[in-house]
Parts: sequence; structure tokens; C-alpha cells
Amino acid sequence: MAGSSSDLRQRKAVGTMQSQSPTTDEGRKSDKLLDEHHGYEFGGPWGVTAMMVGFPILMYYLWICLWFYDGKLVAPSSVDDIIPFLQRMWTHVREDAYPNAYAWKVYSGLIIYQLFLAWVMPGFQQEALHYYHIFRLTEIINNYGHLMSVAMIYGFAVSFGVYFLTVATGNQIRMSGNFIYDVFMGACLNPRIGPVDLKMWAEVRIPWVIVFFLAVSGGCHQYEQYGYVTPNMAFMILATWLYLNACGKGEECIPQTWDMYHEKWGFMVIFWNFAGVPFTYVYSVVYMASHHPDKYRFSTPTYVLLFTVLLTAYYIWDTSMSQKSRFKMQTQGITTFRKTFPQLPGGTLKNPKYIQTAHGNRLLISGWWKYSRKPNYVADWVMSFCWGVIIGRATAIPYFYSVFFITVLIHRCGRDFERCSVKYGKDWERYCEIVKYKFIPGVY
Repeated sequence: MAGSSSDLRQRKAVGTMQSQSPTTDEGRKSDKLLDEHHGYEFGGPWGVTAMMVGFPILMYYLWICLWFYDGKLVAPSSVDDIIPFLQRMWTHVREDAYPNAYAWKVYSGLIIYQLFLAWVMPGFQQEALHYYHIFRLTEIINNYGHLMSVAMIYGFAVSFGVYFLTVATGNQIRMSGNFIYDVFMGACLNPRIGPVDLKMWAEVRIPWVIVFFLAVSGGCHQYEQYGYVTPNMAFMILATWLYLNACGKGEECIPQTWDMYHEKWGFMVIFWNFAGVPFTYVYSVVYMASHHPDKYRFSTPTYVLLFTVLLTAYYIWDTSMSQKSRFKMQTQGITTFRKTFPQLPGGTLKNPKYIQTAHGNRLLISGWWKYSRKPNYVADWVMSFCWGVIIGRATAIPYFYSVFFITVLIHRCGRDFERCSVKYGKDWERYCEIVKYKFIPGVY
């Protein structure tokens, strides 16, 4: 198909390609239009207020159900029990999730440590202190509630602090004029402290480090209790490591993503990175750390199937993200990439097909991207579903991640496709004719 028309071309091989055409006047007009506020999302001010209040309450509730009620979704037994029920819930928060000194020390230490590394180093390192009893990894999962409370405080404080600082310095963009809505969506795009892009730092170096060490802590907790680590917990340690390692090894590709170049740094992104991701995505680890392995034991073939699905989905997710990001980088003249581990085959496309748009950008239609407009989303969701399936039917709570995630992805796709329609016009229609399926090829 490449070379068959003026608007559908094939890029030259890596190393000999031409840089992308500069943004045209038409493209600049559409970009300016997209950088203006055109209407409310998420139900407007009332909707975002409900989410800002509701998310922390939901996070406490699900954790309480997992840790104290055998993973059951508890509720008042009668109308007369509503007040006592709420009092019981509050007692758990007050006694088992108050922001204690340990939580402040560990969470704040991580923030400072990762900010320092982002300033002076391209990656991060972690000292092995568990063996010498200097820092007991089991204490992380045992202080889950306390750490979650501190993370929430950070999420709210940073969200409001960044908003007021941005407005005070006159750097706000795409504002609606409604205070609470603009706090939720954000006022600035890429705030910095020296050389550190705070949005990228918070997206990569905070949530996934916590997620991984919560899983490791759960494994240590199991080993101390039973003398072994279950395949289920080993699965979660591997799954969280794969995600964390992918964020680290592909860090140079992240500026090409939607979160970086379009989403503003507001409560929606800040709270979720500081508290939402690390303390809602690993409910399976919380359950396994507080329940006997007999409640979630599988047969060997089932474990083989689960690990196979995880690794297959990871391969598709990793290589599709790499294909898209490196394609964008190469069109900008960047042809040298970091040799980080693991570099999977198929991560960099040679002679890929693309549509040259009137805007000046190029739309990739090769690799995984010729089958689906969002192949990375499909693979990412499959991994999230596996994170719940690993405890089987013991409790429904760990499936929160995949249910929430598919809701976010569908909403984000709607926003993204609408934005692309405005930005690329007829070129987008041409792209949709070639890449027919939004998610699953042949299905949807």
C-alpha cells in the first residue's frame, strides 16, 4: 500500500529517513483549537467533586474489606446498622490507617530519593537492606493502610499546591473558569523543578516503584509465615517488575504518550499517581498477604496458562508501545535508542507504512498498529485482568483494577479519537478506513 498515493507513504529505513515535515498553518490552527477549553468532562464540577471525595472513601473501603472481612464486600445489615457500620469503618481508618511516623518516613523518603535520582541520574537503584534487618520489607505490606493515608495527603496537597502556584505565576492553560474543575483537570502541562519534569517523574518513579515493592513485601511476608512464596505471589512480583522495568527502560519514549503531551497535571493525574495506582492495583497482593494459600491455590496447568497469558500480553504491550514511540522519535530525527534490558524483537519497525497528514504529523499503520488503533490498550488491560484472576474467585475486589481500567481506557479513547478527528480531519477518516478496529481486531 505504501507509495500508492501521495498521502500514504513508506518511510525510509532507519538511519536514512527524512525528518517529519514541520507543522503546517492548518495544523497550527487545529493545535490552537485543541488547547482551548471547549466543555466539561467527567460530569463537570459536580462530577469531579464526587470523584475527589469518592475515590479516597472507596480506597479505604476496599482495603478494609480485604484486610479485615475476608475479602467480602461488607454493608450495613439493616437500616438501624447504618450508623454503627459507618462507625466501624471509621474505627478501622482511625486505628489502622492513620498516617503514622513509619508511613511518613517511608513515603516521604521515596519521594525525596526519587526526586534526587531524577535530578542527577538517568535511573534508580535500591539498597538491599531487608536481610540485615535495617529495613524490613514485610513492614511495607503490614503498614498498607498507614502508607495509603500518607499517599492520599500527598495527592491532595500536591494537587492544590501546584494549582495555586501555577495560577499565581500566570502559567495556566486550557482553563474552564470553575475552581474545583480546574483543580481536578489541572492548570499546567509540564511543571519542572530544575531539569526534572514533575509530571513524568510522578508518573514513572513513584507509583510503579511502590506497586513493585508492595508485591515484594507480600512475598517476604508469605516466606516468613509459610517458608515459601506461592506461585500466585511470584506471579504478582513478576508482573509488577515487568511494568516497573518497562517504565524505566523505555523512559525516553514516555514524552510521546497522551499523559505527557496533552493531559494537564491536576488532581486527576497527581492523586492517581501518588495514591490511586499504588494502592488500588495490587489488591490481590493485599489479599494473599492476609489469607492462607489454600484459598487461592491452582493446578499446575492453570499456573502455566496464567504466566503464558501474562508474558504474551506483556510482549504485545511492550513492543506496540515501543513501535509507536520510536516511530514518533524517528520522525523527529532521533534514531539512537538506549540499549536497556530487555530489548524485545519487533520493538523498532523498519520501513513502516504511515499516512502523511495535512497537519504535518504522520499516522502509523504498520506493526501492531495496522491491526488496531489501540493495541497497547488491549494488551495492557489483559495484564490488569490477570492481576485479578491470580486469586481466582476468592474475592472480587482485586478485579477492581481491570474494571476501573477498562472504563478509563474507553473514556480516554473517546477523547483521543475526537481530538484526532479535529486535528487531522479527512486524514483521520482515511486512517480509520485502513485501521478499522479500535481495540480487538475483528471484534471492536
